[in-house]
Amino acid sequence: MRTVLEIINENGLEGIGEAVSILINEAMKVERSSALNARPWERTEYRAGYANGFKNKSVASKLGKLHLNVPQVRGDVDFYPSALEKGLRSEKALKFAMAEMYIQGVSTRKVTAVLKKLCGLEISSTQVSNASKLLDKELEKWRTRDLPKIPFLQLDARYEKVRQDGVVMSCAVLIATGVMEDGRRTVLGTSVSLSEAEVHWRQFLLDLKRRGLHGLKMITSDDHAGLKAARESVFPSVPWQRCQVHMQRNAVPYVPKISMRKGVANDIRNIFNAPNLVEAERLLEMSIEKYETSASRLSSWMEDNIPEGLTVFMLPENQRKKLRSTNMVERLNKEIKRRTRVATLFPNESSLLRLVSAILVETSEEWETGKRYLPIVEE
Repeated sequence: MRTVLEIINENGLEGIGEAVSILINEAMKVERSSALNARPWERTEYRAGYANGFKNKSVASKLGKLHLNVPQVRGDVDFYPSALEKGLRSEKALKFAMAEMYIQGVSTRKVTAVLKKLCGLEISSTQVSNASKLLDKELEKWRTRDLPKIPFLQLDARYEKVRQDGVVMSCAVLIATGVMEDGRRTVLGTSVSLSEAEVHWRQFLLDLKRRGLHGLKMITSDDHAGLKAARESVFPSVPWQRCQVHMQRNAVPYVPKISMRKGVANDIRNIFNAPNLVEAERLLEMSIEKYETSASRLSSWMEDNIPEGLTVFMLPENQRKKLRSTNMVERLNKEIKRRTRVATLFPNESSLLRLVSAILVETSEEWETGKRYLPIVEE
């Protein structure tokens, strides 16, 4: 068999598809040996099953069709190569979402061109229907999975354009992320609806609770009225930390002069960066008095609102920085936006939910197997 290097040297870029096929085939054989606890023809008491040849499979990719030899097994072992699944969910979801637009007459020449550029192939309505059903089943299983103990919860929403009854509307995508007991992050769930009203948030939070969410020490979010009411209804006894980043932005309309903005921002930042709650409250009182005459509306706003951003002082100092704002889920929203802006318009809520869920599944897997996000403090 020719080597990967030989193929690329002989065919240049046109040989990359064949070269990648060879690499994936070899990786799948190694993975099968690992699953069986035995190399080919090896006799060992630890063997879990037996190799059972290969099954030919063609996989469409950006490099063209990949001709793969999928290893088969027999015996009491569950095996399917991860190379055929890992990292492909969101690409499939994007492809299906855009294909739906094309099929339902919502798309434009631009959408069709982007579909070809990103996916490298045409997709029939039958292919979309069959593949979407399989993908939806997998994603629904993830969205309804049992949840572990989550000490810290972060909530946020973003909006995407969806066609509803012939009218383009903004659709709310609710997202919940959390930090587990071991300090690693996880995406807890997502929901799509045509509004960010209290009833949607309340249903979303109740669903998290039904799935086993417990052990909450603090919830971080902005002060959206619907979210606030739902949170107080579902988790009334859990301390709430209002996002400090959002609060900095919220203060701007109350600053009467542009020349004052930098000073106000520094004063608020100093409050949030105080070493402890006593010092933060002292600095807040000073700021309230400082602006009582020159910016009375700002002074009143600070007195009424900034205390909601000081809840994080109940935590150890080395945990505060990453829990005092919704930056964790905000960065996740930016990644979703990067992917959804290619589609620009979704034909229905299901199509949007499919793509967002696929992105979140991959992100959650990376978080849960990656480095700790938060240092753990012994209680």
